[in-house]
Amino acid sequence: MSLLLALAALLADPAAAVAPPAPPPPRATIERCGYRVVQTYPHDPSSFTQGLFWDDGHLYEGTGQYGHSRIARLDLATGKALAETPLPADQFGEGITRWRDQIIGVTWQNGIGHRWRFKDLKPVGDFTYSGEGWGVTTLGDTIVLSDGTPTLRFFDPATMAEKRRVTVRFGGRPLAMLNELEAIDGQVWANVWMSDVIVRIDPDSGAIVSYIDLTGLRKDAGVSDSDSVLNGIAWDAKGERLFVTGKYWPKLYEIALANCA
Repeated sequence: MSLLLALAALLADPAAAVAPPAPPPPRATIERCGYRVVQTYPHDPSSFTQGLFWDDGHLYEGTGQYGHSRIARLDLATGKALAETPLPADQFGEGITRWRDQIIGVTWQNGIGHRWRFKDLKPVGDFTYSGEGWGVTTLGDTIVLSDGTPTLRFFDPATMAEKRRVTVRFGGRPLAMLNELEAIDGQVWANVWMSDVIVRIDPDSGAIVSYIDLTGLRKDAGVSDSDSVLNGIAWDAKGERLFVTGKYWPKLYEIALANCA
């Protein structure tokens, strides 16, 4: 998908995202960044990646599809699971994030969230929420949830009581299809479903302050299936490394931003 069509999908409402109209030019200049590949690692091509984060020396991945959803601790060098826990077969796993000694994850249309113990991925409790679950990340003392709409919702991670909402806007227009989330340096980064774009969001205003055009990465991964889209952002804060991958991709990439303008 070209960048123009990708942004059109973001600006369209969810029902129209399959064939959106071309958007008008944004009313303000928004920084665009390209990328360079720093290093490539193996990734399980059977993983329908929905959530990704880095913590304590390992990648953690949540995958989707009924009967195949799981959370896993991965070895970066090999892409192999060092530990994993399946979700119930009737649940479609989505985003995951770490909070204290837990991993918190959501499901697509079940309205059920899960808590697993970080050290061994054992279940420690469930919770419920309204609407769909797409991406999730931890930002300060809140859990941020995307649900396919232009809205990000902020929750108390201890109780999962909703605290506030913000509408994400690109050049003043609501931006839908926000998918996997990652908190980096006070911003919320989001994959945009069915596109090669990652957007960087001001969590207070919802304004998109810049975007990353990853055109070409999917081709390098060697995938062509329509479901095999970019999805998965992980930030190693200590090592200042940025990882990205996609659904069913055989590769995971460490990338650096380039040519921002």
